[in-house]
Amino acid sequence: MTRERNADSDITLDHLYAIKKIDEVHAKGGKVCTWGRSLPHSGYIQSKLGKPKVKEFYSYCGGLPAQAHHKYRACHTAEHAQNPLGFKFSWSPRGCLLSQHNSAHFLSANKEITISRNDLMNVAKPYFVLDGYEFVAYPNRDSVPFREYYGIPEAETVIRGSLRYAGNPAFVKALIDLGWLDPEPKEWLKTDLTWAQVFQKAIGANDPCERYVYPPSAFEINHINTLTQIPEPSTLTSRVNEICHFPTKAENTRILSGLHWIGLFSSNPATIRGNNLLDTLCAQLEKYLSYQPCERDLVILQHKFEVEWQDGKKETSTSTLELYGDADGYSAMAKSVGVTCGIAAQLVLEGHEAFKGPGVMAPYRREICDPIRELLEKEGITLVEKIIED
Repeated sequence: MTRERNADSDITLDHLYAIKKIDEVHAKGGKVCTWGRSLPHSGYIQSKLGKPKVKEFYSYCGGLPAQAHHKYRACHTAEHAQNPLGFKFSWSPRGCLLSQHNSAHFLSANKEITISRNDLMNVAKPYFVLDGYEFVAYPNRDSVPFREYYGIPEAETVIRGSLRYAGNPAFVKALIDLGWLDPEPKEWLKTDLTWAQVFQKAIGANDPCERYVYPPSAFEINHINTLTQIPEPSTLTSRVNEICHFPTKAENTRILSGLHWIGLFSSNPATIRGNNLLDTLCAQLEKYLSYQPCERDLVILQHKFEVEWQDGKKETSTSTLELYGDADGYSAMAKSVGVTCGIAAQLVLEGHEAFKGPGVMAPYRREICDPIRELLEKEGITLVEKIIED
């Protein structure tokens, strides 16, 4: 039995063009090296002339709500991402949220770096892919084995990660700090609680007051008889501020407003699921952050390298996928995942020479990657390769 491994958008499409580019450069006697130019999660790497080498490799991918179409993408407002997370769920909300609460392990300047699960969202940095987008990037799970998978044992930096719209990691970090991504059962989590009461118990607030009372203006103070009449902020809001330590007032307002939007301050009955906070939150997010009919998604993927040829000439190189879903057809995620998986299965069933061997076949060799990539390109799914000479 033959089984194709990793046939999804941020894995196989990633491999197909990474293997292609690296193989082409090595075949021509060049060395691929991205020098950390505006790249997050790496330090300064000093160039060294010598044998052809892949010094650094970066690959970031995201499945996101669609970007509004403009001729030159001058507007970066997401078409269907007008919500506090700047995100919608095309697959399990539980899986999506937990993917942002994993530890990360990668190579940077020949050092193995580990980011704890609680710190992952803190390392998200702005990352440029194409004009008109405001992405942030963060490392995803274990990138270290890809130095071996891609046949680049000389690589000093190898990072694979995820893309989100700006503001998403900070909001998810707040949910983590407030306990909402906790999958452990809670004895107190009962079906007769309101959302505000669940929130109160989750963060240890003294009161489930839903309404945030802003401090009074000077005019209001002048018309209050005694200082004891000055209203206090809700204890829920005060406790959130104590836990999250927002860096600015604007960020405080943005995230509190988002928590209200989700309904976590609400006096409505909570939808308890799985007797834990994570699944209970997912039940609420499914109501607000699921794709609706005619809404489109976007799959964005980019490799970034710099090539140094034997004569010392350097080239910045990118391979970029910008794939939109159809309002009245397949989503970008369905196209990139489903078509890729279907092509791999088709090649196995047709007895293609590269897929005749038994066992699990990983897409890390040209003889496996090229047939899949060529058929994907016929379906209009392709990464645009671009070289920017220094």
